[in-house]
Amino acid sequence: MAKYRSALPQLGDNFFITDGGIETTLIFLDGLELPHFAAFHLLKTQEGESALRKYFRTYGELAKKFNTGLILETATWRANPDWGGKLGYSTEALAEINRKSVRLLEEIRNEYETDQTPVVISGCIGPRGDGYIPDTAMSERQAQDYHRMQVETFADTAADLVTAITMNYAEEAVGIARAAKQANMPVVISFTVETDGHLPTGQPLADAIKQVDDATSGYPAYFMINCAHPSHFDHVMDGGEPWTVRIRGLRANASRMSHAELNEAPELDAGNPTELGQEYTALRMHKLKRLNVMGGCCGTDHRHVEQIAIACLPTFRETT
Repeated sequence: MAKYRSALPQLGDNFFITDGGIETTLIFLDGLELPHFAAFHLLKTQEGESALRKYFRTYGELAKKFNTGLILETATWRANPDWGGKLGYSTEALAEINRKSVRLLEEIRNEYETDQTPVVISGCIGPRGDGYIPDTAMSERQAQDYHRMQVETFADTAADLVTAITMNYAEEAVGIARAAKQANMPVVISFTVETDGHLPTGQPLADAIKQVDDATSGYPAYFMINCAHPSHFDHVMDGGEPWTVRIRGLRANASRMSHAELNEAPELDAGNPTELGQEYTALRMHKLKRLNVMGGCCGTDHRHVEQIAIACLPTFRETT
């Protein structure tokens, strides 16, 4: 049974952490192979499942250490028909892998949840195409039809919400939000931006958020930004603009490199965890006043999330 679907605790004012960059951690730090960046593929073996369990427990320990809320994203960013098909998964096998990913997080929730540490399970939905390039552009209706199966699968599990991660054009985000509304599932939309703070299509972030809200009557619970360094988008933020209030979550990259540079990089750029934590704090204090869901994306791991917690927790104590 979903625990928080009717009242997401992160919609309050308390601090929630998420995990870091799951794929880059598993590949570069744990030495695992993830064909097509598909972390869900690890669930095919006991060893792979153990690696995922260890990964998520790391963030359970951080939430326990800091007495914060925790949002766990399923390892299903690539678990859709196009990417699953490349790995030989049938429709039925994909549905089962999505369900299995939620069951794994239920174990973590049972292990770490307390009154002080609510643990929210999010069904992660990735883009149909490349995360950086809108190369498989769909209409809103096509996107709704394409993502409906994964959304409906999560709706029949203990997932509390679905989160669309690394959305690079608004129409796909609209389609996912509509599919979630049809399934009566809370949804979060997370956009990625280039170094100019605009989506890869060139659309300003503010316009993309407005487009999704207008097309869905404001259905998303909130918006996030992921897979971009704070220096890529802080200049397009103005804490006085109403649209910034819709952003509650941030999962930034460790590196200041562009998406194109990251694609070509032979080694992981882990950046500076302490500096990243300070940049999160500056965004929360001055530009994203509702920011309370914080984790990482490419190049980040538990060290970055720990520094984010150390830097940001005092700001929550000051405002509560």
